[in-house]
Amino acid sequence: MSSSRDNKQHFALYFLGSITPIGFFLNAFALWVFFRRHNLRSPNVIFMVNLAVSDLVLVCSLALRVHYYATSSWLLGCQMSKCLFSVNFYSSSVFITFISVDRLLAIVYPLRSRHLRTACNATKAAVTVWLFVIILTVPQHIILETYKKQQNQSICFKSLNHTNHTQLEVETFYGSFKFTLVLILLIINIVSTFLVSLTLHRNRNVLAEINNKVNVMLLFIMSLVMFIVCFVPGAIRFFFSSKRLHMKCFAAVNCCLDPVLYYFSLDSFWKKKHERNEMRPSNVI
Repeated sequence: MSSSRDNKQHFALYFLGSITPIGFFLNAFALWVFFRRHNLRSPNVIFMVNLAVSDLVLVCSLALRVHYYATSSWLLGCQMSKCLFSVNFYSSSVFITFISVDRLLAIVYPLRSRHLRTACNATKAAVTVWLFVIILTVPQHIILETYKKQQNQSICFKSLNHTNHTQLEVETFYGSFKFTLVLILLIINIVSTFLVSLTLHRNRNVLAEINNKVNVMLLFIMSLVMFIVCFVPGAIRFFFSSKRLHMKCFAAVNCCLDPVLYYFSLDSFWKKKHERNEMRPSNVI
């Protein structure tokens, strides 16, 4: 049993240790590009900036976990790592969905959604997401940390059992909520992909106005891939205690996959502010 646990931790050490610097570099570089070459007047850019920040939060969580696997000691505590991981899981999945919905509105309802797709509304939505995520995750880990101290034991990697009623109830509630949220967001992304695909297929005028048509669909496909590869395993890992570590590793990959969205979603990702004409619908995509 101990050998199996050691093998899992060695796998996590090398796997997470590999993607942590990659995720940090890609997202830090993306933020540099956003702030240097773009302005924050596009809702799409605002959501992507927040997605990159969310991924950097995940990178911090992974760094703490890698430190634990390498030294068998927590740098800032077990619950801090888990809290940061949860913050990213919720915020990243929501921001990816916001990006898909924003593209959906821009393509399918370009005129009717113009008053909705503003920088002000995008900023309000982003602030609401962060407040919601913090209010949702912080109490969970405070409760578990308090319970751990009361029981004088570490519960970070312990499987649930029916004698730990507090832990069981808290984990069951948040596990069920996480699964439900991911399922709803996945359905929204599937519907968005279908509607955009249908619009591009039927409306040749819309198709002619959009630059890089392939990139438009790749954005939605990548969103679905990330949900299936990263968020679905992270949402169902509560029900598979023996495979939780492997599923968490899959969930952590999103910090490396998310930057791919930036290239597919913004035709002008590499262009400077003065080279962009944001008034044209083709550049909005």
